[in-house]
Amino acid sequence: MAKLTHVGASGEARMVDVSEKAATERAAIAEGRVVMRPETLALIRSGDAKKGDVLGTARIAGIMAAKRTHELIPLCHPIALTKVTVDLALDEALPGVVVRAEAKTVGPTGVEMEALTAAAVACLTVYDMAKAVDRGMRIEAVRLVDKRGGKSGHWRAESQG
Repeated sequence: MAKLTHVGASGEARMVDVSEKAATERAAIAEGRVVMRPETLALIRSGDAKKGDVLGTARIAGIMAAKRTHELIPLCHPIALTKVTVDLALDEALPGVVVRAEAKTVGPTGVEMEALTAAAVACLTVYDMAKAVDRGMRIEAVRLVDKRGGKSGHWRAESQG
């Protein structure tokens, strides 16, 4: 089994030294979803939520969160992001909102945490924007789905049924 990279020889938490790693193109995609009542989804779709544009606000929140990941997750490196996108899709079958976030950089370390943070914060923002009408919403299935670049190459999650 592989060792945890953020744990030193004595068991202490540490930031990984990436100074010897090559700067390469790196990208990661994460997703999550907010499950809600059909009436809540209809309200979001109509654009009539009391707090305003739910999807637009969640998109901006996710992008902003990706840029601040190193301030939220103690051992993450500050990364010069070259691209962050957050897409939100309404899904009647859930019912709810599916969030997909992508982060890119050229550097010595990956952007998985930035993509995950963007997806999670976008989901939290959807919840915040609609909680007045549906406190029972669930945020679920926040996960990494694709990672490219670096020494370990390309990784893709198994499909989730």
